Amino acid sequence: MIRINIISRNKNWSRYINNPQNFFKTKISKFNKKFKKYKKKIVFFTLLLSDDIEIKNLNKKFRKKNKTTDILSFPFYNKKDLKIKLKKEKEIYLGDIIINFNKIENANSKSKFLSEFNKLWVHGLVHLLGYKHYKIKIFLK
Repeated sequence: MIRINIISRNKNWSRYINNPQNFFKTKISKFNKKFKKYKKKIVFFTLLLSDDIEIKNLNKKFRKKNKTTDILSFPFYNKKDLKIKLKKEKEIYLGDIIINFNKIENANSKSKFLSEFNKLWVHGLVHLLGYKHYKIKIFLK
């Protein structure tokens, strides 16, 4: 079972997502039904709902890039080590995802905002599961 710890320090997110816990409850339950290999495990990650300033500071601190971005993901394991952990452990921490509100705020409507947001957090989750950009394209088709 996948679980998410959600942190939101930016009030602007509430314009589009009133209750992040409820929003993700349905999303993750669909994911859990589809991916049975996580059924007997507790697999969790942290999602930080951020803004330009915070994500720029994190990008500078951890990636040495002094610029803002739409998403950062920090996997706790590489794909090989994660596979081993999934066989041995019952509880696995995947890592952290940070999403920048300001990069998707330009969406014209709530539905467009949520669509872009869903693409971003799934993109981050796929990274936490050990996939690189060249393999992510498989998931988006």
